Amino acid sequence: MTETMRPGDDSSVTEIARGRGIAAWRQITDEIEADIGAGRLRPGMQLPTEAQLAVRFAVNRHTVRRSLAELSARGLVRTTQGRGTFVEERPLAYPIGARTRFSENVSRAGREASGKLLDGYETLADPVVAQALGLTEGSPVARLDTVRMADDTPISLGNAYFPLPRFAGLIEAYRSLGTVTQALEACGIPDYRRLETRISARPAGTEEAAKLDLAPGRLLLTVDSINVDPDGVPIQFTRAMFSVDRAEIVVES
Repeated sequence: MTETMRPGDDSSVTEIARGRGIAAWRQITDEIEADIGAGRLRPGMQLPTEAQLAVRFAVNRHTVRRSLAELSARGLVRTTQGRGTFVEERPLAYPIGARTRFSENVSRAGREASGKLLDGYETLADPVVAQALGLTEGSPVARLDTVRMADDTPISLGNAYFPLPRFAGLIEAYRSLGTVTQALEACGIPDYRRLETRISARPAGTEEAAKLDLAPGRLLLTVDSINVDPDGVPIQFTRAMFSVDRAEIVVES
């Protein structure tokens, strides 16, 4: 590809090599990947719109869309509905130790932590949740479904369970306070620690990928964890799904 400037315009046009057996969408993909690799497109930077890229490469928007889908599948960019396409941030180092707190981990990395409650309700413990919390299968538990973010980039989805009636007010406390740590403190738990962590990997489902702004099929790290109170009693079981493109799990000893 050769880059030229339009007369009277300060925007550049990148010519696609025609008739050489390399599809236009693949050439566009390679060009944008090269821009990312060279630092011309930096982590977190927003890409031009599909229409602008179509003009730059003199192709139709369908060709651009296929190229962006390929870049997303490679974990190089993410597309957020209504906002646009962004270069992926470098993976966040996420330490797991005796005191694992999402907000602290994100802040330590120099990024801003936030979260959104997707749903909160009371349900019955299935065998996995019951065993983790030391309950009888079918015991009542409170469940929080959340998405956690760093600088507005979705990092993980979480399904957290807490035994009832001990944490009867936890859902409303989370709605009001916005973090599990503060919600637990409001329920009389000023501190807690990690008892166990299990990590596995699997492809993202369609719904999970949509919530995390991922291409379907991208790998997720599934982190199952049990937290206990100062007396060693299990108070929380969480299954968190981290995008491998955005988080690097660091196990602390």
